[in-house]
Amino acid sequence: MTAERRTAGRRGVEIGNAGKVLFDDVGVTKRDLADYYREVAPALLPHIREHPLAVQRFPDGVGAEGFIQKKVPESAPDWLGRVSVPREQGGEVTMPVVGDAAGLLFLADQAAVTLHPLLSRSDRLRCPDRLIFDLDPPDGEFGTVRDGASALRDLLEQLRLPSYVMTTGSRGLHVTVPLDRSADFDEVRALGRGVADVLASRHPDALTTEVRKEKRRGRVFVDILRNAYAQHAVAPYSVRPLPGAPVATPLRWDEVDGDLTPQRWRLRDVPERLAADGDPWRGMSRHAHSTRAAADRLARLAG
Repeated sequence: MTAERRTAGRRGVEIGNAGKVLFDDVGVTKRDLADYYREVAPALLPHIREHPLAVQRFPDGVGAEGFIQKKVPESAPDWLGRVSVPREQGGEVTMPVVGDAAGLLFLADQAAVTLHPLLSRSDRLRCPDRLIFDLDPPDGEFGTVRDGASALRDLLEQLRLPSYVMTTGSRGLHVTVPLDRSADFDEVRALGRGVADVLASRHPDALTTEVRKEKRRGRVFVDILRNAYAQHAVAPYSVRPLPGAPVATPLRWDEVDGDLTPQRWRLRDVPERLAADGDPWRGMSRHAHSTRAAADRLARLAG
């Protein structure tokens, strides 16, 4: 199969083997993936720009085994952003940093189906700009996830923290708090753990912070473990390597209702949704908060 050229801004990117089918069940090809990421770029890029990226690649399609790649590919063009990220165990890895639609096209050419940005930006790697709560349901049960997300929003409002919700495109929901990068990962994770503990204590029959699955007893796991140095989370508007090509989709809070499912939105649906309603997370960074005042409020609330 021949390559096809796509343009984004002043750059052109070759999509090799563009007709290669990546999702057999719905016939989504590399061409479709590239066109999707170019179309949603205005909404996606503000959420990943300046963040080192790990990508989940499926050169033989999502029905075959894929792999997570953090290192910039050797074939990457000179204009693709990159940053050296020190490893905790020593050494470093040079990771891509995508700031424009051309970068997304290059990743699509690499069959990078899913984008996983680090939670910090490349200029201050140890100070995250977001706190993420991952609500993971037991046995695919989603109703308690919706309820848990709403309860979490109420608690965050008590702490005067803004919150944004999205489907993960997989099993659950992510609730994200934008941060002003004044705190390091230890402080942010401590706040996240404290919030999760208070939330679980308020709803002990529905929510838990137990890491071990056998101790959850059918409850939703309020997961804050990804809030750590060099950890990553699925990007908003990222395609997931699952049947139907579902997308991690930002929502308005009033959409978290009985009709919502974690894979409600798909690659072929999201561009139309954006055109009709815009990005519910637009301008999120303007609402970034400090963790310290919230931590004080949480201590008083817990006490």
